[in-house]
Amino acid sequence: MMGAALSRKPGIKGILSLLIYSILFILPSHSVAKEFQNTGFPYVQNFTKLAYQAGNQNWSVTQGPDGVMYYGNSKGLLAYDGNHWQLYPMPHNLTVRSVASDNKGRIYTGAFGEIGYWGYNSEGRFLYTSLTDLVPPEFALKDEVWKIYADGDRVLFQSFASIFIYEQGRIEVVRAQSPFLFLLKAGDRFFVEVISKGLYELKGRKLEQVAPAGVPGATGVLSVLPFREGQYVVGTNRNGLFIYDGRTLKPWQNQANQFLAEHQLNNGVRLQNGLFAYGTILKGVVVVDTAGNMVQKINKTSGLQNNTVLSLYSDQAQNLWLGLDNGIDHVEVDSPLYFYFDKSGKFGTVYASIIHDNKIYLGTNQGLFYSEWFPNGVSLFQNLDFRMIAGSQGQVWDLSLLDGQLLCGHNDGTFRVAGDKLVRISDAKGGWVIGKLLSNPDYLLQGTYNGLVLYKKDEAGNWALWHRVEGFSGPSRYVEQDNNGSIWVSHAYKGLFRLTLTGDLRKVRESSSFGRTSGLPSDYKINISRLFNRILFSSEAGFYVFDEVSNRFTPYQELNRKLGSFATSNRILKAGKGSYWFINHGKVALVSFGSGGNLSINTNQFSILDGRMVQQYENISQIRASDYLISIDDGFVVYSTDTRQQQLKLPPVLIRRVENTTESATLLSDNSSGSTSPELPFDQNDIRIAYALPLYQQANVRFQYFMEGYSSQWSAWGSAALKEFSNLPHGDYAFKVRARVNDNLLTEAATYRFTVLPPWYATTWAYLAYAVLAVLLALLLRKLYYLKLQRDKARIQHKLEQEKQEHLKREALLHEQKLVKLRNEQLRTELSGKSRELASTALNIVYKNELLQNIRVEMNKLEDAEGKKLPAAKLKKIQRILDEGMGEQQDWNRFENSFDEVHENYFRKLKEDYPDLTPNDLKLSAYLRMNMSSKEIASLLNITVRSVELRRYRLRKKLNMEHDKNLVEFFMEL
Repeated sequence: MMGAALSRKPGIKGILSLLIYSILFILPSHSVAKEFQNTGFPYVQNFTKLAYQAGNQNWSVTQGPDGVMYYGNSKGLLAYDGNHWQLYPMPHNLTVRSVASDNKGRIYTGAFGEIGYWGYNSEGRFLYTSLTDLVPPEFALKDEVWKIYADGDRVLFQSFASIFIYEQGRIEVVRAQSPFLFLLKAGDRFFVEVISKGLYELKGRKLEQVAPAGVPGATGVLSVLPFREGQYVVGTNRNGLFIYDGRTLKPWQNQANQFLAEHQLNNGVRLQNGLFAYGTILKGVVVVDTAGNMVQKINKTSGLQNNTVLSLYSDQAQNLWLGLDNGIDHVEVDSPLYFYFDKSGKFGTVYASIIHDNKIYLGTNQGLFYSEWFPNGVSLFQNLDFRMIAGSQGQVWDLSLLDGQLLCGHNDGTFRVAGDKLVRISDAKGGWVIGKLLSNPDYLLQGTYNGLVLYKKDEAGNWALWHRVEGFSGPSRYVEQDNNGSIWVSHAYKGLFRLTLTGDLRKVRESSSFGRTSGLPSDYKINISRLFNRILFSSEAGFYVFDEVSNRFTPYQELNRKLGSFATSNRILKAGKGSYWFINHGKVALVSFGSGGNLSINTNQFSILDGRMVQQYENISQIRASDYLISIDDGFVVYSTDTRQQQLKLPPVLIRRVENTTESATLLSDNSSGSTSPELPFDQNDIRIAYALPLYQQANVRFQYFMEGYSSQWSAWGSAALKEFSNLPHGDYAFKVRARVNDNLLTEAATYRFTVLPPWYATTWAYLAYAVLAVLLALLLRKLYYLKLQRDKARIQHKLEQEKQEHLKREALLHEQKLVKLRNEQLRTELSGKSRELASTALNIVYKNELLQNIRVEMNKLEDAEGKKLPAAKLKKIQRILDEGMGEQQDWNRFENSFDEVHENYFRKLKEDYPDLTPNDLKLSAYLRMNMSSKEIASLLNITVRSVELRRYRLRKKLNMEHDKNLVEFFMEL
């Protein structure tokens, strides 16, 4: 250990703070060199603080063995798995300045006065363990920890005051006479600058000087990277790059030195193929090769969120992660696509691009722009400075190179491009597309706003306007000539036309239009493309071909089936030999046609172009045998087929976060590595599982899951990285998830096991209680059954006794019923006799009265000898005798007695119900009850028939009878 402790130096903290801020944040005093723009930049993916929901600054980056990225953020430890962000706050919400990962899955973090590691416990929870208490008291940690390195079984933590070496559960401390700057790892060696003392190497637990202070390259050392065998590149903040060969430090003269000195080198990392990436404070990242050439600059102009690179890391796929002063960026260094963006909006939307005569031209909605292009320059990266060609203002539709001449189809006409000048060759508005006639390559045929235009070469060999084609004036968006010489024209909006020209090519001799009635799926947006010298017609329903025999269109089934989703491509562009670009409404695929009709479709490399191209005006041109220029909305992309990406190594699928969501989101686990399976109460059976594939390159990733114990089959493939289950039945479950990349690479399945406990009534204790209750119930039932048998025996005996008594009662009852029956029969006989007697009495009375009446009548007819009627006085006695004979009361008494015997209590009941009835009314009711006629009643009562009817009427009123009710029926029913 060297020198005295830092804490013993008076005022050292103030000096240290001033030094660090001067290194990291103070701008250089001299002017910044003129901005440098490159031909293209690797694809940069931005992650803003709004995306990851944490602090602005990201001081360090590392990658865990499972592929998860970790960032030392101003809000804590930030993790990203390719799908989800997660922030793990430090104790006291400290800023994480440094982060590193070992091969055991531990993530070590350093903060102010704090060191420790994060790891998964037996339940899969990601928890923090502090190591600060292991620091010897005399070397107490009282400042920021800026660097951490996992080196085999030991971990090195570096603050400005000390280097802490954690090994086998103990911490040893290395200190120097002055504060440290930064501990740097190069291969398996460690270098550190001791401020004002020079550059040292840490060997074991000792510091050995490499170069003393004052030696160029020994001050402000912020990066040491392996170079060639036994050599190291030493990067300083203001003095550029140096080479250390094990003995001496020598300046490395290269293109990058001035840039790195002016923009303050801050960190560095070695990439594959011998490239070095250096992050700066002022200008993003610069990539340098082993010859010292700057082969790439990546800054805010080229897509970074911020030019201050606080940390730099090369992941397992050799792509760059940039921890910025404001955000996180991911750079695909080995991508075959390199971008040029018009960040300032200088040239607008790009419709066409091409390289010709060492110049790159961009046709935009604002005009034609150009810049110098050096095809033999270093790699693809060179300076570009786009300027507008004078007189080109307006919409440029097309750039075509024909016989070495560059023609520009413009809103205002067609021009020949000669360097930085335009030469008008036609004033036909809107030159959409131009190409050689298949039947006569000496002529060019162009589709414009108002029909077709032909060109031929003039005496000087330059393309010049020949004439407009007469007989067709429709807007001609796409134009192709078939093998029969017919011209196919796709209308800009509606319709498809086939034109036959006259022999002199001046007029349309025959025109035919085609649409839905001709076999096409629609009348609108039918585009024309050429594939291997055959014309194809594209539509939303796929590609069609024209049958000359039937004069109809038919689907190109074989090609459509092989192309899959790209069967609905709206454009086909020629690529290299046997290859074509298929563009499906903004999505791009490079299709290679092999022998035997086989084809391969490359879409994954171009997924980042989806939606970036101007639809219906997509443009791709070949600039070299292996390079293509692709126009995008706000710039262009250079695609190099020579760029060989590393073979994709699929990381394992990770189950990242499991939460119980029954009431509120409660964390169960941070991954599936826990040794115990969680058990959820039955009333907490809603669960949400987040999963991810830590693959950070642009790729088509799809997931598929299966819940063992719940699902019957694997789910459909989908992009969702989250699955929720609700109201799971009790039981044991195993959630499995796997990923498919680019439709052909399949990962192993990750598994998370858990149990939903049964409800209280289905637990083991509940079943035991049920068993005890069942036994008790059986005993109770047995006892109850015994008691029931006793009761049944007694009941049977009682029942037998009852049946015996009932039998006796029934016999007595039968006997009594027989007596009653006999008595009733006797009574009925008596009643019948009395009824007959009553009827006979009534009839006798009637007969008697009629007889006496007849006698009276005859008596009144008696005459004397002289023939005169006898005087009344002589007949009076006889009359009195007759009257007495017809006396009512005697007859009535006899009748009443007989009537009461037959109809018991009849008069009493009638008198009770109708107290207003007179004795005569009672007599009349009795006679009516016997259904006697009015004449018979009149005889009995010794009155006239009319008097009987009158009495009947009065009786009805006293009885309050309804008009339609029969009086006789009334008394019969009484």
